Amino acid sequence: MRWQKSDVDKYVSAKEYIDTLIIPLIDFQMDQDLENNAFQNEVLTILSNELEKELTGRIMLAPSYYYIKTFDKDQEIVRLNHWVENVKKQPFKHIFLLSFDPAWKKSEQALDASFVWIPKIQSGDIGSKEMQHTIREQVKQIGELIRSYW
Repeated sequence: MRWQKSDVDKYVSAKEYIDTLIIPLIDFQMDQDLENNAFQNEVLTILSNELEKELTGRIMLAPSYYYIKTFDKDQEIVRLNHWVENVKKQPFKHIFLLSFDPAWKKSEQALDASFVWIPKIQSGDIGSKEMQHTIREQVKQIGELIRSYW
């Protein structure tokens, strides 16, 4: 289920079965490498949507959490943990944060959710068979990881 009205309506009536939330973490910067940042955003959005399809019936895909990479990570951790605290009230038993940014890995212990670091896909054509295969493989691996928590 995604963060859209029709899916949220279904979630409300079936929330006892939907115990997992996925929050994509996306860094946003207008002053550095715009094309690469836009590409990474697009890939993580596709990957998150495919993961939601793979695990339909058990997960909710939250809106992406955007942050400025050069900001103080401690402040971002506090802000992100407020998000997590709020969604745990639904209740979501499992909350996963997905990111290409390895800097979050250093702060993983301070996060109130499970962090999943995904190696960046440097570049490519989103529509190519190779890219689709790469995303499919990552979805498969992350899906297996999430299932291990259930």
